[in-house]
Amino acid sequence: MSGTVLAVAGIDTGIGKTYVTGLLAKALLQQGKKVMTQKIVQTGCEGIAEDILEHRRLMGIGVQDADREGLTCPSVFRYPASPHLAAALEGTRIDLNHIRSSTLALQQRYDLVLLEGVGGLLVPLTPDLLFADYIRDAGYGLLLVTSPRLGSINHTLLSIEACVHRGIVIKGVIYNCFEKSEKLIADDTREVILHYLAKAGFMAPLIDLRDGQLEEDALARLS
Repeated sequence: MSGTVLAVAGIDTGIGKTYVTGLLAKALLQQGKKVMTQKIVQTGCEGIAEDILEHRRLMGIGVQDADREGLTCPSVFRYPASPHLAAALEGTRIDLNHIRSSTLALQQRYDLVLLEGVGGLLVPLTPDLLFADYIRDAGYGLLLVTSPRLGSINHTLLSIEACVHRGIVIKGVIYNCFEKSEKLIADDTREVILHYLAKAGFMAPLIDLRDGQLEEDALARLS
């Protein structure tokens, strides 16, 4: 029986999806779950993907066999750019079949695979395929990472709209309060996001991430 895949995407780059992926995996491990993280594409490095190494640090475990086998990040490129450009600069294109087969291999070993995206939902993996399209085609549920910072309402609502348009199911929203923000603005932003999630037909919980810690009942609310 194959494990489940849950995609983790941010409303933008630098929103904390790597941190969220690692923290969720750690919490699941502590519950005795067989969980593994995967990065769909990593740019700006060589060897084992930097985000995968950060996942392992947050999980409190070392580099895994699946990491050494290249399964947890099957596409790594040296130039720090959008995946389609980073691949083109190395004279190639991202092999989507290779990524998919790597995920399937992880599903055979683990109950849950947390698949971290790159940038936002509409980042191109190839000139003709966006990350959101990949999630849609694979049928993965989505965990969306947002925050109360300036501009996040617009970016979050655009991400929700992109999911509705494609039929992607949002399983949960992580509200990453890693930056200082005025309580009035943070509370209002939260309410706006919840309102539009409901309008879109998603019963997804909005879960706080404060001071590097997820709410204690986060996993139960995501299940």
